[in-house]
Amino acid sequence: MLRPVLLILMVVLFSSCQQRPKSNTAFYFNIGNEPSRLNPVGSTDASASKVAGYIFESMLGQDIDTKEWKPALATEWTVSENKMEYTFKLREGVLWQDGKEFTAEDVKFSFDILFKDKFNTVAVRPYYTGLKEIQIIDKYNIKVIAKDQFWQNFERAAGLTIYPKHFYEQDQKKSFFNKNLIGSGPYKLETYSRGNRIVLIQNKDWWGFKDPEQKEWNFSKIVLRFVSDGSVKIEMLKKGSLDFLGMRAEDYVKKTSGDEWGKSVFKVKTKNNAPKGYNWIGWNLKHPILKDRRVRKALSHLVNRRLMIDKFEYGYSVPAVGPIYPSSPYHNKKLKAVEFDPKLALKILKDAGWRDTDGDNILDKKIDGKKTKFSITIMEPSETFMKYLTIFKEDAKKAGVEINIKIIEWNSFVKLLDERKFDACRLAWSAVLDWNPIQIWHTDSFKGGSNFIGFSNKEADELMTKAKFIHNRSERIKVLQKVEEIIINEYPYIWFSYTEDTFYGYTDRIKREKDTYRYGVGSSYWDFKSKVREE
Repeated sequence: MLRPVLLILMVVLFSSCQQRPKSNTAFYFNIGNEPSRLNPVGSTDASASKVAGYIFESMLGQDIDTKEWKPALATEWTVSENKMEYTFKLREGVLWQDGKEFTAEDVKFSFDILFKDKFNTVAVRPYYTGLKEIQIIDKYNIKVIAKDQFWQNFERAAGLTIYPKHFYEQDQKKSFFNKNLIGSGPYKLETYSRGNRIVLIQNKDWWGFKDPEQKEWNFSKIVLRFVSDGSVKIEMLKKGSLDFLGMRAEDYVKKTSGDEWGKSVFKVKTKNNAPKGYNWIGWNLKHPILKDRRVRKALSHLVNRRLMIDKFEYGYSVPAVGPIYPSSPYHNKKLKAVEFDPKLALKILKDAGWRDTDGDNILDKKIDGKKTKFSITIMEPSETFMKYLTIFKEDAKKAGVEINIKIIEWNSFVKLLDERKFDACRLAWSAVLDWNPIQIWHTDSFKGGSNFIGFSNKEADELMTKAKFIHNRSERIKVLQKVEEIIINEYPYIWFSYTEDTFYGYTDRIKREKDTYRYGVGSSYWDFKSKVREE
């Protein structure tokens, strides 16, 4: 039962979330979890990346309908015949948000800091190991030199986020850079109210606003909220305190009925070619129980994906086979999802030496001479996913496996991941068009990447490295499909489901050109129907 003070606090907070904006001056958007740190340099935090996307820019951008490279901080570029050198002509007249001029010095600095421990960039270094250096030709021209012929080297150079050298080379505490952001992009930080919101305002000096062909970033102010509870997010959208909300299938089907829908708030189901992410449970492969492949295989057979899809995703999803979404050319269509089979799971566990020797309905086994109960704790950062884990927990219990679920606040969750202090974790990965598994699955990425679970396979490492240097996409796909097969057969994750549909809701304040562009919904192209609301 909730304590009275806590209950009152929740009511007050919820009521404040429902307040409808009085004028069309700010676009309200939810980024989910509050950023673990606002400083974008070296960050892999998805929420921090969303904030940074409004404030910072890269050398080039990509067209939302074609994925072709287009000018951003660089206006022209060339690639050498051997694909080892890339020259960029920088845009002149660009100002940082504190009025200082953008130059080649900033580009070189932004690359160099990736390899300096002072800036806490170890997690993103694997993305840039194929690049050797950036040479300054003059104030507005630079050359990127590659170490090798990694096929993504140009992409890494073109997509390099550029930071102001004069700002980030200051001798300041880390907390200073978590509160202050200086970029060159269309928005700048106005306020950061910890635990509540981030407010961004248009950067009137942004070079893009002088380009008549530029159609993005029309809102004069953007308010970013941190709400993870699914029901609260839907209510905020209905009341107008959010203008846009990405939805799950369950939200779309079960939570979008009522008088408001189709009048003041609208829902959309559409399809686009943007790669779709997935939810997963990752096992700590150094854990005494979980380091046994047979145990991990048995656990996979205890996950009733089809029930979860029917119950929570209303048939819009398919059971996930592995780390690549089904329509991707990188996915090996011959591979099949693990079926729910508790009898087989129990047989595998018994073959691995697990028995209930004391009649407490929990399997046990001697590991390193010590009796060990089959008890695993899964770290979970969001209440929303609890119902999936609860089904898994109950099915596992019938097989004699004790699954504990521990909700952990996001910043603490990230810290435990970084320190590798967990039995298992539930998270989600976004996906990319061209799969490069090194950051998540290569042995070397355990210490300096996103291989939190400690996956290590010599054959997979060799194939991933081989694929790095295959520029022909069809040939690269053949190699990486073998990597996918190796990963899946090691059962390092439990993969849940994939959906090819995109669901979202928006308010009547919003003017859209279309439901979706080819490679994304394209909310950056939206505007208000009118700048002032009639109250």
